[in-house]
Amino acid sequence: MSLAGKTAVITGSNSGIGLGMARRLAKEGANVVLNSYTDTDDDHALAKEISKETGTEARYIKADLSKADESRALIEQAGQVDILINNAGIQHVAPIDEFPTEKWNAIIAIMLNSAFHTTAAALPLMRKAGWGRVINVSSAHGLTASPYKSAYVAAKHGVVGMTKVVALETAEEPITANAICPGYVMTPLVESQIPDTMKKYDMDRETVIREVMLQRQPSKEFATTEQLGGVAAFLCSDDAKQITGTTISVDGGWTAL
Repeated sequence: MSLAGKTAVITGSNSGIGLGMARRLAKEGANVVLNSYTDTDDDHALAKEISKETGTEARYIKADLSKADESRALIEQAGQVDILINNAGIQHVAPIDEFPTEKWNAIIAIMLNSAFHTTAAALPLMRKAGWGRVINVSSAHGLTASPYKSAYVAAKHGVVGMTKVVALETAEEPITANAICPGYVMTPLVESQIPDTMKKYDMDRETVIREVMLQRQPSKEFATTEQLGGVAAFLCSDDAKQITGTTISVDGGWTAL
């Protein structure tokens, strides 16, 4: 498989899942656009590193995805968007009757509204190019629920529903839309949480991972960003041209329960 000549825009891609997907697509030959709201030297250095490693063009474009105009401007600045991966996300945990309104609004804006705006802006470019892939990073929480995560669960369910609509609207075109639904993934953020969780429960590393962090993940193993990058690359391949409007779970059996 070669994605040479294609351009992939990945939101929230200066770390974790988004960065893993960007690296894999660049290895497959795609030019990539990294994104976050931070716009640091490290962000631009990541793009340069990917470009040097893969020989592709990698750029960083800042956009605050809580804002509709910046979400659409990201696509406009990219210029060419053959592959759109909506990955940006945040989290807040609280009982629904205590959930701060500003947190609800921010989570819905960044994880659901931004995916609408970027997709709406990208589809005309895909149609003009005669090819496109929309990949939305949902979650096991886009198919199931957990207490105290009302905004996150609502946003991720919304992303799955929107994915199906985009797939139906593009069903007779060479464009597909799918959602990847990870369970717990080993990212730098998750890794940083392990020591505090060990102290909280007075457990060793292996036990806290299996019994606390991966309690709902039957495989008792984290998915990796590399694996998720591989799934994204598959969805961009010709082998996946008839896969559209569906969810692909990478959750170690979580949603089989």
